[in-house]
Amino acid sequence: MNFFKKIFSSEKKDSSISEQEKQTLNKGLEKSSTSFFSKLTKAVAGKSKVDDEVLDNLEEVLVSSDVGVDTTLKVIERIEARVARDKYLGTDELNIILREEIAGLLSETNTGNETDFDIPADKKPYVLMVVGVNGVGKTTTIGKLAYQFKKKGFNVVLGAADTFRAAAIDQLQIWADRVGIPIVKQQMGSDPASVAFDTLQSAVSQNADIVIIDTAGRLHNKVNLMNELTKVKKVMQKVVADAPHDVLLVLDGSTGQNAFEQAKQFTAATEVSCLAVTKLDGTAKGGVVIGISDQFQIPVKYIGVGEGIEDLQVFNKTEFVDSFFKV
Repeated sequence: MNFFKKIFSSEKKDSSISEQEKQTLNKGLEKSSTSFFSKLTKAVAGKSKVDDEVLDNLEEVLVSSDVGVDTTLKVIERIEARVARDKYLGTDELNIILREEIAGLLSETNTGNETDFDIPADKKPYVLMVVGVNGVGKTTTIGKLAYQFKKKGFNVVLGAADTFRAAAIDQLQIWADRVGIPIVKQQMGSDPASVAFDTLQSAVSQNADIVIIDTAGRLHNKVNLMNELTKVKKVMQKVVADAPHDVLLVLDGSTGQNAFEQAKQFTAATEVSCLAVTKLDGTAKGGVVIGISDQFQIPVKYIGVGEGIEDLQVFNKTEFVDSFFKV
């Protein structure tokens, strides 16, 4: 492990995020990074040169680190091309090459360059609809997002349109109180579209900058979900013509490949425009972010790397890859 450490610590670059945020990101990805490097060390044991056997082992390492088969094959192809070009690659360079090739692969998607919580300047209020199955950290993500937006000086209003679970409305109320922002809610079992309508009317009358709408986390019936979300959108458009401006799908990173499946199912049911991947700090499956970022033509916008209120970060692919390949 030491020679990996040596290579990495020698390469210090200017970070586009604050020192505190970088430390949080490093800590949040620590399990994923450590697990990956222990597998990589075994994969190159006794080898000095990157050959077919090393590449086969590397393929296994990437797939078992939840990067996903399709993305793994792309990475291996890129490294094969590099081996063919450079004729000789030492295994001691492999982690730097991996970092460069995965960063190169992700740079083909023109997203993940943000470093701050921003919204489009021409949308007021900017309406964000949040979807995702129960248990992925949807309500917590909304609360932390609201906190970050408020910290930047935006006026935020929450809408509790997940009316199927009393706990969801209560949880959102707790976050609204904690952040110190208004929430619009109705009784459990109310029509979600009605809550969304009231929320937008309230936001417009308060001259709010941002509206975040929580929606029901059910996926057992795709048609029902599709119909419900379509209805919520249509009703919102009576108040704000082009709402919602974004549909954010929240995925639990600790479920690894299941997160891929959820992303596939939700994107089939509704137009998802961006993703948040949560719970990365408690898992070794952080590689899933690399796969999701590559596979879906939908940008990963936010990542959850800790339990603290500050631990939701804007996804910056350069910083993510840098922290993932750091031991």
